[in-house]
Amino acid sequence: MKSIILYWLALAVLGTVHLHMLWLMLLWNIPFYLTCIFVTVIIYYFYKKSITHISILGVKWNSLLFGLHLLLVVIYTDLKPSWMYLVLLILFIGIEYIRLSGAQKLAAITQENHLFKEQTAHFNETFRVVRSERHDFLKHVSAIHFMLETEKYGEAKAYLDELVDGYEETNLSIKGERGIVAGVLHQMYRRAKTAGIAVVYDFDLPLSTLTLPDTVMVKLLGNLLSNSIDACEDWQREHKQQSVITLQFYKRSGLYLLICKNNSLAIPTAILDGLFQTYGKTTKANGHEGLGTKIIKDIVNDHHGFLDFVFKDQEFTVKIKFPAIQKEKQKCLYSDVY
Repeated sequence: MKSIILYWLALAVLGTVHLHMLWLMLLWNIPFYLTCIFVTVIIYYFYKKSITHISILGVKWNSLLFGLHLLLVVIYTDLKPSWMYLVLLILFIGIEYIRLSGAQKLAAITQENHLFKEQTAHFNETFRVVRSERHDFLKHVSAIHFMLETEKYGEAKAYLDELVDGYEETNLSIKGERGIVAGVLHQMYRRAKTAGIAVVYDFDLPLSTLTLPDTVMVKLLGNLLSNSIDACEDWQREHKQQSVITLQFYKRSGLYLLICKNNSLAIPTAILDGLFQTYGKTTKANGHEGLGTKIIKDIVNDHHGFLDFVFKDQEFTVKIKFPAIQKEKQKCLYSDVY
C-alpha cells in the first residue's frame, strides 16, 4: 500500500512539472502552487477511480515506465520553450494511460485465469464424486435388498430417503450437462449449501444447450452464482434467516432465458445505476474489485444477448437473454456428457 501511495505522489509531482512548464511556454503567469493543487485534485480523482493496483505490472515494467517519465523531465533542461512542451505533456499522459489500461487488462486476465483453474478443479472433484457414487451404488442396492428380505421396511425407507437426499445434490448439477458446466453448478451448489443457502436449479433444458465455449460458460456461471452467494451470505447475517438462490433456464420464442434470483440487502442507487456497465461497482468489502458484473455484461454483449436486472423487495434478479440460433457444429466434440 505504501508503494502505491508513493507512486501516486510521484505522479502528482511529475504532472505538476509538465503542466507548469506548459504554462511558462504560453506565458501564463499562473502560480506554481495553483498548478500543484490543480494536478493533485486530478491525480486524486484517478486514484479513487482506479480499481487495479499498478503493482500488478511488476517491478520491471513499472521501473521502465517510470524511467521514461524521468527522461521526459530531463529533456526540459536542454529544450527551449516551444510547443514541444505540449508534446512532452501528451507523452506523459500517454505513458500513464498505457500503464493504467495495461494493469486493468492484466488484472482481468489474471482473474479469468484463476477462475478457470478453480472451476477445472471443481470439475475434477465433481467427476470424482460421480465415480464414487456409481462405485457404491450396488452396495446400497444390496443393503436395501437385505432390509426388504428381512422385512425391515421402515429401516429400508429411512435408508432410501437418506440415499436420495445425498444423490440430489449431484443429480441437480450434472443432469444432461457438459462436464465443465456440471462442475460449476455442482461446486456452487455445495458452496451455497455449506453457507446454509437454499439453492433451486429449475432448468427446462440443460444449460449446455447454450452454444458458448467452456471458458465463457465458466466465467458467466461462476460470476453469476458467486455474486448471488456473496449477496445471500450478507443477507443471512443481517436477517438471521435462510436465503434462497434460484437459477432458471428455459427457451421461449426463439430466445434462451437465464434468470438468477437471490436475496440481497439494499443496494445504493449510485452502485445500482452502473452495476453491469463499468468496473469497480461493488457492494462487497475491501479486496473485491467489482470485475464480476462487468465480465457478465461483456459476455452477454459479445454473444448478442440482452441483460436486465431488478432489485425489489430485498430480491435481486438478473435476466439474460440469448438468441436461440443454431450454429455450425464445433470441431471439438464433447465426450464427457452426463
